[in-house]
Amino acid sequence: QVRERLKKQVGEMKEKFPGFRPGLAILQVGNRDDSNLYINMKLKAAAEIGISANHIKLPNTATEADVLKCIASLNGDPAVHGFIVQLPLDSDKPINTEKITNAVAPEKDVDGLSSINAGKLSRGDLGDCFIPCTPKGCMELIRQTGIQVAGKRAVVVGRSKIVGAPMHDLLLWNHATVTTCHSKTSTLAEEVGKADILVVAAGKPEMVKGEWIKPGAVVIDCGINHVPDSTKASGKRVVGDVAYSTAKEKASYITPVPGGVGPMTVAMLMQSTVESAQRFLEKFQPGKWNIQYNQLTLKMPVPSDIEISQSCIPKPIDQVAKEVGLLPDEVELYGQTKAKVHLSALKRLKNQPDGKYIVVTGITPTPLGEGKSTTTVGLVQALGAELHQNVFACVRQPSQGPTFGIKGGAAGGGYCQVIPMEEFNLHLTGDIHAITAANNLVAAAVDARIFHELTQTDQALYNRLVPSVNGVRKFSDIQIRRLQKLGINKTDPTALTKEEVNLFVRLDIDPGTITWQRVLDTNDRFLRKITIGQSPTEKGFSRTAQFDITVSSEIMAVLALSDGLDDMKKRLGRMVVASSKRGEPVTADDLGVTGALAVLMKDAVKPNLMQTLEGTPVFVHAGPFANIAHGNSSVLADKIALKLVGKEGFVVTEAGFGADIGMEKFFNIKCRYSGLRPHVVVLVATVRALKMHGGGPAVTAGVPLPKEYMEENLQLLAKGCSNLNKQIQNARLFGVPVVVAVNAFKTDTKAELALVVQLAKEAGAFDAVECTHWAEGGKGAVALAQAVQRASQTPSNFRFLYNVELPVIDKIRLIAQQIYGASDIELLPEAQEKVALYTKQGFGNLPICMAKTHLSLSHDPEQKGAPTGFILPIRDIRASVGAGFLYPLVGTMSTMPGLPTRPCFYDIDLDPTSGEVNGLF
Repeated sequence: QVRERLKKQVGEMKEKFPGFRPGLAILQVGNRDDSNLYINMKLKAAAEIGISANHIKLPNTATEADVLKCIASLNGDPAVHGFIVQLPLDSDKPINTEKITNAVAPEKDVDGLSSINAGKLSRGDLGDCFIPCTPKGCMELIRQTGIQVAGKRAVVVGRSKIVGAPMHDLLLWNHATVTTCHSKTSTLAEEVGKADILVVAAGKPEMVKGEWIKPGAVVIDCGINHVPDSTKASGKRVVGDVAYSTAKEKASYITPVPGGVGPMTVAMLMQSTVESAQRFLEKFQPGKWNIQYNQLTLKMPVPSDIEISQSCIPKPIDQVAKEVGLLPDEVELYGQTKAKVHLSALKRLKNQPDGKYIVVTGITPTPLGEGKSTTTVGLVQALGAELHQNVFACVRQPSQGPTFGIKGGAAGGGYCQVIPMEEFNLHLTGDIHAITAANNLVAAAVDARIFHELTQTDQALYNRLVPSVNGVRKFSDIQIRRLQKLGINKTDPTALTKEEVNLFVRLDIDPGTITWQRVLDTNDRFLRKITIGQSPTEKGFSRTAQFDITVSSEIMAVLALSDGLDDMKKRLGRMVVASSKRGEPVTADDLGVTGALAVLMKDAVKPNLMQTLEGTPVFVHAGPFANIAHGNSSVLADKIALKLVGKEGFVVTEAGFGADIGMEKFFNIKCRYSGLRPHVVVLVATVRALKMHGGGPAVTAGVPLPKEYMEENLQLLAKGCSNLNKQIQNARLFGVPVVVAVNAFKTDTKAELALVVQLAKEAGAFDAVECTHWAEGGKGAVALAQAVQRASQTPSNFRFLYNVELPVIDKIRLIAQQIYGASDIELLPEAQEKVALYTKQGFGNLPICMAKTHLSLSHDPEQKGAPTGFILPIRDIRASVGAGFLYPLVGTMSTMPGLPTRPCFYDIDLDPTSGEVNGLF
């Protein structure tokens, strides 16, 4: 009856919450036959009822730490509603059973063995605890007799924590008068004779005699004992703690052994699991996070960003992780406010549906920026804290160069920030440092290889590359790959011919073709051109080189576009560092450095978890620049976030600079490799930037805005909306609805904001809304969030701008004409040579990542608005083969920024007493 009732309840759950199933985990240590039998009974019952049961079996060599680690993982798994540890623990190592049972989360302890559940039962909190399954089954059997427990005299023989003690409490709180007896009770027969209800769990065969029992008593026998019996094939039979043959003559009801209490114990385990699942559904609606939001205390005027950030107490990051459905063993804490998330989370969630995918971009900005990061954070705070949707922000990690240079930090601003903002803007978890180390290892390997090849014979090189260890030579895996690439299908180092040895040991790098540079994550203009190899030990082998900023490294782009460790390792190996004198590409794999790079990057590949001011979750991962790289956060962060938010949730990511740069690359590069399809484009616009595009005076960082930006000027604004119109059309080229977020400043007038909204809608935006999130937090972006919700429900007809199989020149021309408004392109001689070279080397079918100024739709930063009819000059083309794109260089741009006259670091300081960071970011 119990099983049929539970089966019906589970069916109703599944009908109400499609895809949901109560989950039971059974943890076993060792391989005892009796434990295996009991577990099989439980698994069979679970399958019959419709419970998803998972049997976790640890070997008998498992330590207490191993068991506790497994328990911690199951405690955090939202798919597990009931969880038992099968006793006894069959381990060769000492394990404290009490410690193990108490480690099980009380809300999942369906065996009812933890001290918390036992304590609640002894206090009478029956509705707020789990009762051990055997006493619970006994109570159900007693109820089935129809006898009223209240007022009856009950006797419990036995005082174990599993049966006797909880049975006493259960009968007591059901209003029976209870006596507990045990093997030391001197008047046991007398006490038993008083019992209207008798429960025996002493563990002694047939200890209670039939003549002791009060006529008409209800007798529950929990004992399972083996006694000799020559008539049985096994030589023994199973009996209870009560002499059944005589007791049944006096009892009104009695449970047989076997077949009485045992099946009820299993049934009650199933019932407790279903009850736990029902509690879970009451507390956590499937697909909805149970998340605690931080309340903002808004001030006017709005304080500095760092004051706001430091005034907010962030939630412990492990709490954030738990709120969004991450398991404890999927989270690697870096202090209290940041953590790395293991890629195992993506594997676990692979069958979950993705949420809605939103990309935030902007019009062509002023040098001050127009608030894309602030809008990204404001939007997720509105969707989460205000509209109670599951929502994740996915943003890039900022470079130390701009942070200490001219731009400052990138955590958002005002009441829309990722916090702690000083952690966000500085080292975070060290990903950029790992990229610096990996990049410079490749650079060192390139020059070292050239040096060694110039100073050694083939045989000397071979002896060092494939050394004899204890008289045996062996190729490493990466060397086997090099041999296969050369068409040498040999694995015995002694079998190579002289010609094959020559091919194997000599990469024959042409120094003039080296494209791999050293990097540093600091703006240092004096490293833009350097001479290396000037020490006498380098024997005169010097060459001109340069330093780039770390975030321009191809390894950063590889990190951002990889979809796993294996994919990252393959991309790292494919990175082309130079060409040989024969014109063949030389890769990181040829240098033998791939494995070492993967080791340096093994932690960096895990997304970083942080939170916003209002407590919504944020992934901070990867940080490629948008003008000289593809300018988007990582594919991995987006994929994990999309699974965590669920079908009805939202993931909001930001593309760098204007829509012509970051958004175009988001679609044509990031979405092409990730396979993800966006639902909505949020295009950020400001009155300030549109006035600049209308012909307003230059906007310069560190200089007060001219009066034209402080006063109402609808004519100037309307003219500048040509840039807004063009960027809306750019987004619509990809078949995605556009919502314009008009980021309001205090100097904007109502008429100006209304004009931008009107013109945006006329240009084809799905909607356009005024936003005041900088001053009001999520509350100021509610209208934007609602517009995004509506837009996400409309059909998305996403398409790429070009087919990668087109010739390189045609792909560049399509971007120039359709996105920038150029009439045509002009390839300078060096660029023409690269087109021929990369096509010959087999790289012609890669996507295009244009490297151009972000301050204009054209190549000229002085051309504002929406220029047309210009010729776009392509001065060079370079290849990021590992990342997976070609990047044409438009105009002149440095990959190593310099420091301004007054860098941001003038305003940054540390309080030596409190250790707090002060100043501006």
